[in-house]
Amino acid sequence: MKKAIILFSGGLDSTTCLAYAKHAGFDCYALSFRYGQKHQVELTIAKKIAELFNIPHQIIELPTCQFEASSLTNTHLTVPDFDPSSQSIPSTYVPARNTVFLAHALGWAEMVGAKDIFIGVSSIDYSGYPDCRPEYIAAFEKVANLATKVGVEEGNIKIHAPLIHLSKAETIKLGLELGVNYALTVSCYRANKKGHACGKCDSCSYRKKGFLELGVNDPTPYYS
Repeated sequence: MKKAIILFSGGLDSTTCLAYAKHAGFDCYALSFRYGQKHQVELTIAKKIAELFNIPHQIIELPTCQFEASSLTNTHLTVPDFDPSSQSIPSTYVPARNTVFLAHALGWAEMVGAKDIFIGVSSIDYSGYPDCRPEYIAAFEKVANLATKVGVEEGNIKIHAPLIHLSKAETIKLGLELGVNYALTVSCYRANKKGHACGKCDSCSYRKKGFLELGVNDPTPYYS
């Protein structure tokens, strides 16, 4: 079996990605990060889901100071409600987060002998983060093959973003077909310690929209 690193938060998208990679026959390694996020319950959820999938799960501790510009990490900033009229990148954007995450995933991939990395980004139902676009994924894949020993000697390092052209409804449909139990996942930027969701932040709003458009029950526990 080919090995794959899965960037894994325990949310709807990354869990769908994990199920997709498993279904495709990859030997998966889940990688999560503690970077000062207020919703750290996601790490507890990620650990539980990784155990259910019976795969190795690693949590990497990152310096929090480099991410303090985001309302997801800075205790003096409030995570805003979803604003559908906004045309700007929201305060929940975490500076260079996917680049940092993918760089760590690339290092772990070389260590375990994997040439495939999965990330659950989408450029459809998303908040406009620049590191979720197809051109970004293509650029990082090029860097991965230029900047690593395995890339230079063997090539073919692949950054998989299977959800990048899917709406949230299409992602949920895919996940349900793969047997994902979305009641176990947490996507909320303001999730409480029980993993219950606010229902009002960007992430919750796109998640709710997906279930509504697909016409299936939303199993997410909301506290408001």
